[in-house]
Amino acid sequence: MPSLLHINPEARQWRYGGDAEAVSALEQRRQAVLTFHEHLPEYRKTPLRSLPSIANELGLGHVLLKDESSRFGLPSFKVLGASWAVYCAVRERVDQLEALAQAITADDDPLLALSVLAGRVERVRQKLGDVKLITCTEGNWGRAVARMVGYLKLPAVVYVAAYMNETTRELIRSEGALVIPVEGGYDGAAAAAKRAADEDDNSLLVMDIGWEGYEKVPQRVVEGYQTMLDESQKQVEELTGGKQATHAIVPAGCGSVAQAVTQHFKSLASDKHPAATVIVVELDTAACLKLSLEKGEMTTVATGESIMCGMNCGTLSTTAWPVLRAGVDASVVVSDADSHEAVEQLGEQGIRAGPCGAASLAALRRACELEMDALGLDGESVVVLSAQRAPGSTRCPSKAMYVE
Repeated sequence: MPSLLHINPEARQWRYGGDAEAVSALEQRRQAVLTFHEHLPEYRKTPLRSLPSIANELGLGHVLLKDESSRFGLPSFKVLGASWAVYCAVRERVDQLEALAQAITADDDPLLALSVLAGRVERVRQKLGDVKLITCTEGNWGRAVARMVGYLKLPAVVYVAAYMNETTRELIRSEGALVIPVEGGYDGAAAAAKRAADEDDNSLLVMDIGWEGYEKVPQRVVEGYQTMLDESQKQVEELTGGKQATHAIVPAGCGSVAQAVTQHFKSLASDKHPAATVIVVELDTAACLKLSLEKGEMTTVATGESIMCGMNCGTLSTTAWPVLRAGVDASVVVSDADSHEAVEQLGEQGIRAGPCGAASLAALRRACELEMDALGLDGESVVVLSAQRAPGSTRCPSKAMYVE
């Protein structure tokens, strides 16, 4: 039986950062992103929920869950990355079309950013036609991209795996997007989106996965997720009496949110507070990060159907891999049954979570079962479960089948 947990010992000493100039530039960008999000419709901080009964059961100090079940009216954190990436990509294209070269800085008025950009888009449309946005998705990402594109009154095309259920497709269509199913799972949908963008000079490809020659947009996605982490850092201190997180658990997927979490927690280290241990959870049918860490090189795996749709990615983002390889302390593999059990456990705590959202709790249980000492999990630990998201609207026939 394959191992269900891989420890990456070299990550313990790794730190994310750079020289003073690089750190200053990162901080400026971070403030620009936060300000942008604060002025989008329906912005509010999502709650960090304490789970004391689970902490007591597992022998931990605190177990805290960042509840992303309602972010800008959508059931997932992914709109944070999608909104910033779409805004930056469209603005850059409009700059090019209008022969401008305006940098995106924290000095921009965020109250005017969307309306001004929408007006510029309209001027370009009158001269050159629509700028079409193209992406692919397992569910929440595509819906989030379509929502943001709708603010700018642009068309969106979303490629999806053929096995995606009709309910999820309809949720994406409800945001005004054209949904195109293709064979080949998530990787097949990604390839189809890339081909479509290559064949249409008036299109913009907005993906949360990177590959050689396509790095800028995925990095903007990672920047967008920082808002969630900035919120939770302050909330952790409030709930624990000033303590900082000692462990962070996050889903892998294609790697973008895991990259954001790893960068964040590996940049906070000091003599007083060591860097938090970062644990990434993968589903057993798509454990590409675990295999990549074991082999020491980025490795693709074949995927199958799973209730954890948003994590069902067999290839990592090339922009995420260097950070994950260096900074992830452990990869934990869970099954559909594990996730289903965690959904029910969170339900008993009054938290509505989907299978992907509950996967971090399933991973924490597995980590405590298999390598509690090696991972430094004890009665003083402050564990943050990142990127929880809401369940879908329907339940599929088998006991663990949900739509996300």
